[in-house]
Amino acid sequence: MAMQVRQAQAGRDTGDHDYPEFLRGVAGTLWNRRGLDTELGGLCHPQLIHRQALGIGYGAEALRGEALELLAALPDLSARTEDVICSGTPRVGMLGAQRLLLSGSHTGGGVFGAPSRRRLRFRMLADIYAKDGRLCELWAVRDSGAILRQLGLCPRRWAEERLGAETGDGPFRPAQDQPGPYTGQGNGDQWGLAFAVLLERVMGMGFSEIAAQYDPAARLAYPGGVLDEGAGGAERFWFGLRAAFPDARFTIHHVIGREDRLMPPRAALRWSLDGRHAGWGAFGAPSGARVHVMGISHAEFGPDGLRREWTLYDEAAVWMQISAGASSARPGGVLAAE
Repeated sequence: MAMQVRQAQAGRDTGDHDYPEFLRGVAGTLWNRRGLDTELGGLCHPQLIHRQALGIGYGAEALRGEALELLAALPDLSARTEDVICSGTPRVGMLGAQRLLLSGSHTGGGVFGAPSRRRLRFRMLADIYAKDGRLCELWAVRDSGAILRQLGLCPRRWAEERLGAETGDGPFRPAQDQPGPYTGQGNGDQWGLAFAVLLERVMGMGFSEIAAQYDPAARLAYPGGVLDEGAGGAERFWFGLRAAFPDARFTIHHVIGREDRLMPPRAALRWSLDGRHAGWGAFGAPSGARVHVMGISHAEFGPDGLRREWTLYDEAAVWMQISAGASSARPGGVLAAE
């Protein structure tokens, strides 16, 4: 066990080439070895800020709580790191955009109901800031839509039921946020900037940019476990999201680009949509609810443009906010929209 902790902390005094291995070690500690005791505590700063779409938490307890919720329902859950796109220096700290592919069987009770014994695969995307070998800040998005649909559950109905049982502050909103030690916005690499400009134009209603910038054979992974391809697939996704929130403010908060040996150029963005659910789109009839969508996107580029994309937001967190906004408009509603 002590050797495993030392391996996970190997990035303590090393540079950006070792930071991906450090984050792989952290994921292994949390999801594969179930090191939720002092092993996880040693990897987390006491004032760790953990922001995920379903809420905000602090310290190692926030990570333990997330892990316990999933592991109770999926006892054999395991995670593989598909990629880490990082920036920073050991002196100021490192930020890694990590993409995880998780799999497990629904053989336990808990937040997803009675065991169905169905086999699940889903992704998490996270931005993780660490310094001196300890996690300080996290921004994480889980593909709740993929989990729920593979279990035969309706994301909207599940979100409404969870909202009714919610005892905390509910889904993450900017008003809940607290300042943390990381103040960077990325590394200024050309590939990250190119991806940021592309999404800003698309979300600014410039949907023609998709056909111009995406490889015709681009492979795409979107919320709900959706796999699609080409400019048509990208247009369906981004148009559906923007149509649901036509007047919402789209903000890119963090931009990383990288060129590494034996890898295609890559980029990672963390972004948000903040505004009213005022249109017909990915979330049905407009409700007028105030919604904050936390999103993360990863991309790879090739000679014919953007060749692979992974984008996630948490569908359940969005539906919870829509339902809360609708309930506040009804007599007796107890949850007010922001």
